Amino acid sequence: MEGRKTYFASDFHLGLAAGTDPHEREQRVVSWLDRVSADASAIWLLGDVFDFWWEYREVIPKGFTRFLGRISALTDRGIEVHMFTGNHDMWMKGYLADECGVTVHYEPLETTIGGELFYLAHGEGLGSRSIGGRVLFAVFRSPVSRILFSAIHPRWGVAIGHAWSRHSRLAKHVSLPFMGEEREDLIRHTRRVAAGGCRAKYYIYGHRHLPLTFDEEGRRMIILGDWFSSRESYAVYDGKELLLVNAD
Repeated sequence: MEGRKTYFASDFHLGLAAGTDPHEREQRVVSWLDRVSADASAIWLLGDVFDFWWEYREVIPKGFTRFLGRISALTDRGIEVHMFTGNHDMWMKGYLADECGVTVHYEPLETTIGGELFYLAHGEGLGSRSIGGRVLFAVFRSPVSRILFSAIHPRWGVAIGHAWSRHSRLAKHVSLPFMGEEREDLIRHTRRVAAGGCRAKYYIYGHRHLPLTFDEEGRRMIILGDWFSSRESYAVYDGKELLLVNAD
């Protein structure tokens, strides 16, 4: 649509009691959604929107009322909202789609936006050479693991999930600096995907918590950064150019 833009953000980590105040962070996210909705045709949230999210059959985690309400209002207005699962909120089922009108994506996606091909993913495990990390990720995504965890009463299950998150590297407010082209997993992954035949011009990821724009051979790769460390970075595509910017 003429004059409309597409926005991309990730790693709000709503509910995380580290970095910025979690209640203030949710309000800033909601304020950002209000601002961009003025000219947005679609908003893509690329994972780790929640610091922990688990849907039991009849129960969802407490909190996030303002965020969920605003997302629902946006989709009611006809603005597309897409959400990728991340490594902290990979356990989404049907609630966000059924109640909030969100389109949920569970795997990397190639899609056309404004006539250009995009490759979108949260980024967890992509390009990684860590066997331990891949094994852990497979365990978390295992149907058997999900069945077993679902058997735990929500009072304890949600508490366990938040405890695990608080003891992760993220909760210690640590973000590794840029490690060079050959050591950055997502640059390696982008090169591998392109070599395998993907013709996307734009590649966008979350997860890394390091805002980054990397151009190579006619491709632009963007890592969106996070919101819990006050970076509050996001990307915007106006149909001509994709840019990484800050909320303020």
